[in-house]
Amino acid sequence: MKILVLGAGRMGHGAVFDLAHNSSEVEAVTVADADFAKAQAVAKNVKSTKVSAIELDVSDYEKCVSAMRGHDAAISCVNYWYNLELSKAAIETETNFCDLGGNNYVVDEQLALDAEAKKANINIIPDCGLAPGMVSILAMHGANRFDETEEIHIRVGGLPQNPKPPLNYQLVFSVEGLINEYIESARVIRNGEIKEVESMTELESLEFENFPVLEAFQTSGGTSTLPETFLGKIKELDYKTIRYAGHCEKFKTMIDLGLCSSEEIVADYVKVKPRKVLGELLQNHLPADEPDYVLIRLEFVGTKGSERKSLRYDIVDKFDETTNLSAMMRTTAFPASIIAQMMARGDVKMRGATPQEKAIDAEKFVAELKKRNIRIISRELHA
Repeated sequence: MKILVLGAGRMGHGAVFDLAHNSSEVEAVTVADADFAKAQAVAKNVKSTKVSAIELDVSDYEKCVSAMRGHDAAISCVNYWYNLELSKAAIETETNFCDLGGNNYVVDEQLALDAEAKKANINIIPDCGLAPGMVSILAMHGANRFDETEEIHIRVGGLPQNPKPPLNYQLVFSVEGLINEYIESARVIRNGEIKEVESMTELESLEFENFPVLEAFQTSGGTSTLPETFLGKIKELDYKTIRYAGHCEKFKTMIDLGLCSSEEIVADYVKVKPRKVLGELLQNHLPADEPDYVLIRLEFVGTKGSERKSLRYDIVDKFDETTNLSAMMRTTAFPASIIAQMMARGDVKMRGATPQEKAIDAEKFVAELKKRNIRIISRELHA
């Protein structure tokens, strides 16, 4: 199979690595970026004869169409606002397509292409990173272990191994994506109904073995299509982001001061958008690419037979010194790579533009994670 990876950033690098080194069925990988030098660097660093680099500006629709031709699947590792047009290009070229998502409104527009994708006999599967992404399939995997599921609670966070003030956080993906998560509304199921709640609220403490006490709070995007998928089937569903204690209060102060606003203000006779300034400052002052952890927890409550049961999934992944891949690259890019291969191989029987939790075989997906040493610790709790 031949796979196209759009974007040569951290996640593009991770996807190319997985396709080249963890997948014997992949015969060729093309990595594309507007900055040809970045694409070449990824191809060189991955160290595989399967990989080649091309220059491609994904805002150029016709060039995207040309690049997709001849590939069995394409993975978008570029900013979410390109994914709708890329989905249309995938339909035109009859190329299976998945992306890392990050915005509910764009995902809704992609899913509206269902009829066209079915006609092209391909899959369009958005939101295939970590969260949204892997956790959506894990949610279905856990729910399948119950006769009836009542509650699903998802907690996910990327943390530096050596936290540094003031935010005890490092940049592991797009700063635009981070700000979006923190300012847009979170979608949940409460008492059986879909609701929107304000991000950076409902703060809670939680513990993982060998970690200090951590915090989790509401953020946007993590539930993706799960509220619609589980509507009418469960009573409670939510997603919160995990951080070191104290992070939420500090960042929310910046939001409350207007530093995440996209409305222009005038400073010294110059028009600026506070959000753009904050983004630049975060990129300039926060560490990046240092050893990290990714923590994942899903908790389920439901019934099996006549018994009410509670189940917990925990994953703790960390920077891999052997491959030099961060935990965030492994847990975000590897799932997208797995899904792209499943689509190209014909493992995804459902055609069209569909949420991954409906289209992807959860058991096969978890088996692929295990091959990559991303392991779930599963335990039953007292309900």
